[in-house]
Amino acid sequence: GGLAVSALIDIPGASAVVRGGVVAYATDVKRSVLGVDADLLASAGAVDPAVAHQMAAGVRALLGADVGVATTGVAGPEPQDGKPVGTVCIAVVTPEGASSGTSVFTGDRDAIRRASVEAALAACLQSVAS
Repeated sequence: GGLAVSALIDIPGASAVVRGGVVAYATDVKRSVLGVDADLLASAGAVDPAVAHQMAAGVRALLGADVGVATTGVAGPEPQDGKPVGTVCIAVVTPEGASSGTSVFTGDRDAIRRASVEAALAACLQSVAS
């Protein structure tokens, strides 16, 4: 819901490196704005590492950025697409390659969202440092 970009722009000087962000909260926005394959969304649901990868690639292309980062998950209170609360897929796409994965975080909705942001930023730093 925008928490990752908010965390980035809290840092003084962020405007020198942050191009922007897309809050693709609804599944149809993932498809129409970020270019996630409709068949993938239909078969895997919105919470899937391949969906996160396509979201990261889509935001990177859309914004003309060097690095694209995406999260898609279930913060609760109810499961989604057969995925339990706390399931979060994170992907990072750079010119050198891509990484994606799934984590399961615990806690309430706020804790899950914050853990997702921390994991996404850590994955981004790891991808850029490699």
